[in-house]
Amino acid sequence: MTDTGFSPEWIDTGKPHSARMYDWFLDGKDHYVVDAEAASKVLEFFPDAKDSAWANREFMHRAARFVAGQGVDQFLDVGTGIPTEPNLHQVVQAVAPSARVVYVDNDPIVLRHAEALLKGTPEGRTAYLHADVREPERIVEYAREHLDLGRPVGLSLIALLPFVTDEQDPHRVVRTLLEPLPSGSYLMLSHGGTELFDPEVWGRIDAVYRSGGTSVRLRSYADVVRFFDGLELAEPGVVEVTQWHPEPDMRVRVEQPVYVGVARKP
Repeated sequence: MTDTGFSPEWIDTGKPHSARMYDWFLDGKDHYVVDAEAASKVLEFFPDAKDSAWANREFMHRAARFVAGQGVDQFLDVGTGIPTEPNLHQVVQAVAPSARVVYVDNDPIVLRHAEALLKGTPEGRTAYLHADVREPERIVEYAREHLDLGRPVGLSLIALLPFVTDEQDPHRVVRTLLEPLPSGSYLMLSHGGTELFDPEVWGRIDAVYRSGGTSVRLRSYADVVRFFDGLELAEPGVVEVTQWHPEPDMRVRVEQPVYVGVARKP
């Protein structure tokens, strides 16, 4: 992709944005002073914020390798975020060089860097859609153009659903994305857990995000498990992020307040 249709005017540098704050937590360079200031405030309230971001990222790597290892060579990554190597296509194409990946995000700065997401193996294919997870039907329509929905697909929803409010019905969003995927497809998901956070601390963190126009929701263990209704959870089920198939070279090994799971569609 050489022309993403990006316009610099789309980026509001006057208030913090969750994707750019996440980039700061991951030690990236694609953020502005306002994002760094907001992320630093979060770090004051929650000193493990960077570790939690890295734990999410490392879970994505492990989960994607696991799913690719089950023979899945097509992936739909919604809520991609600013490119941070290795990206999902690099992880899965290391297992299956011909793997296809569709990336989806609604942040203009991700669109600005979308070309970096389209450089995969010669045998594989990557595509990018600028869209919101609250438009699941549009995402599915685009995925049909680039993936063979007659074969299994790995659906990645990492650190995304906390930004979907209860009123926007995140469980319906997940069902809509999963419904057209065939048997043998997988869901990879991570979500901050209510039981794992001090409510007062979380209230302060939420206030920082709301200053940028985005509210963030934690959900209970039971609510996170509901996202996997009708699916077959891979061992060890829904667990805290660093407990899911830990590896010796993980950057973050200390428990973080994030639930994760990977499940197969029967």
